[in-house]
Amino acid sequence: MNTVMGPHLVVVEPGPLALIQDEGRRGHLAVGVGRAGAADQAAFALGNRIAGNRLARRRGGSGAIEVTFGGLAVRAVGDLTLCLTGAPAPATVNGRPVAHASSFRVRDGEEVRLGTPSAGMRTYLCVRGGIDVPFELGSRSSDTMSGLGPAPLKPGDVLPVGGNAKRWVPVDHAPVRPLTNDTVTLAVTPGPRYPWFAEPDQLAQIEWSTSEKSDRKGVRLNGGSLARAAEFRDAELASEGMVRGAVQVPPNGEPVVFLSDFPVTGGYPVIGVVRAKDVDLVAQLRPGQPVRFRWEGRSTRRG
Repeated sequence: MNTVMGPHLVVVEPGPLALIQDEGRRGHLAVGVGRAGAADQAAFALGNRIAGNRLARRRGGSGAIEVTFGGLAVRAVGDLTLCLTGAPAPATVNGRPVAHASSFRVRDGEEVRLGTPSAGMRTYLCVRGGIDVPFELGSRSSDTMSGLGPAPLKPGDVLPVGGNAKRWVPVDHAPVRPLTNDTVTLAVTPGPRYPWFAEPDQLAQIEWSTSEKSDRKGVRLNGGSLARAAEFRDAELASEGMVRGAVQVPPNGEPVVFLSDFPVTGGYPVIGVVRAKDVDLVAQLRPGQPVRFRWEGRSTRRG
């Protein structure tokens, strides 16, 4: 990312992983390109609303920085208005604490630093006007599956600030959905291969644990094994289309919940699909955090 004129942010430290994200790429699943976009879509939308940015209708709108497990430090060039949402990471501007989910001003030359979140995994740093990096296939999002979009941020990267702000004064504060390090319960509806499993109720009966092998593609769960029904034990499944929130069960029986960078097709059976509003909770799960499922609209029909 080259040096730019006008207001921008300079990355001082990226932390474990910092990516540019927006609402994602739309309309390319048929050619094998996933949507990507912010893993916690509600937190991303809230941050841009507080910052006073427009959200996209047809192509990715206001880019933001998705920060995984804190550690980001950026320096402002020009006076900027910023907001932090998602995982509540302690933040400072030149050593002065700033509030979560509220807009705050950063003066030319000042540094914003994020600590480790008290709960959750992903914090969103939104700036009034949006991060104005180039579009790729209609989005500024970094897709870790396909490699499309900006590379993970590194020290010295320059992030231009655009003009995607609304005409009216930005929202100063908005309610925040609390995150927890305790058990998270996810609403799930039956998937296309629900009948393939001998005891699908087990998905909701087991308390699962989030695996350290989770990422933006999907969250792996440990703690039990879902066995196939006898008539499907040796069945072969051709690749099928996938969606965000799909609960896929590989041969080891341990489910995987797909996130924003999910593969567009998969060859393992999908027992259920997490409700859209709860997939944002999946994006904030920490390694080792307990997870439970709650069936909605469940059917016992097989075949």
